[in-house]
Amino acid sequence: MTERTHHESITVRASPEAVYDLVSDVTRTGEWSPVCTSCWWHDGGGGRVGSRFTGRNERNGRVWETVSEVVAAERGRQFAWIVGDGYVRWGYTMAPTDGGTELTESWEFLPAGIEMFHQKFGEDAGAQIRERTEAAHEGIPVTLAAIRAIAERA
Repeated sequence: MTERTHHESITVRASPEAVYDLVSDVTRTGEWSPVCTSCWWHDGGGGRVGSRFTGRNERNGRVWETVSEVVAAERGRQFAWIVGDGYVRWGYTMAPTDGGTELTESWEFLPAGIEMFHQKFGEDAGAQIRERTEAAHEGIPVTLAAIRAIAERA
């Protein structure tokens, strides 16, 4: 698996604003993510561009934390963040549909992230990059299904 960008979409029976309010509340991420178990805002934060938060991740017995910065925050349209020093971009876009909202989750492993993995993991970088790529590809549909279930219960 070499594709360093990925996105998938799902239709949610809720308004784009309601879906945005859900996904932009990073403190709820642990409810839907198969890897990120919790997030918290820095300095009282919130979902504005420039806001920073920490995410705690767990996968295959490994636990780590990352710091991210919100780079897009348009209620009912998009919410996105960059992990670390430009390593990975995650985001959600919302578009109104007859049945509610088309929610798209996107992921991109950025060049700075690839470089960081090579510096950090050396010869094992390729395997580590593949593992993170597979986790994103496998996790996005799981995440979207969980978000839809939560949004449609509300």
